[in-house]
Amino acid sequence: MKAADARAMTVDQLDDEVLKLKKEQFNLRFQRATGQLENTSRVREVRRDIARMLTVAKQKRTGDEPQVKAPAKPKTETKAARPKAKRTAKARVPKSSRSKPHPKNRAKAKKSKK
Repeated sequence: MKAADARAMTVDQLDDEVLKLKKEQFNLRFQRATGQLENTSRVREVRRDIARMLTVAKQKRTGDEPQVKAPAKPKTETKAARPKAKRTAKARVPKSSRSKPHPKNRAKAKKSKK
C-alpha cells in the first residue's frame, strides 16, 4: 500500500488496517517456520506496510502531516534546443607517468614481448 492511500484513511481505519496486517504477519511467520511459505517477499512487504501505517497514524494524531508538493513544471527547453558543449581533445598521458603493472603481470608482459 502506498503512503498516499494511507493518508486518505482516518486514524480508526489505519488502526484496523494495522491490526489486520499484524495478523497476516503472524500467519506468515508460521508459514515460514513450517516451510509452507511460497511468497517470501510478502513478509517484507507486510512489515513495511505496518510501519507505514503506524507512521501515518502518528502523524495524523500529532498534526504533523507533511504538505504534499505540487508536481514540478515540465521544462520547455528540449535536449535538441540546448547548445552543444564543445568537445576538447583528451590529453595523452606520457608513457613514463602511466601506472606500472603488478610485478607478476610485468613478468608475463616481458615473456610475451620476446
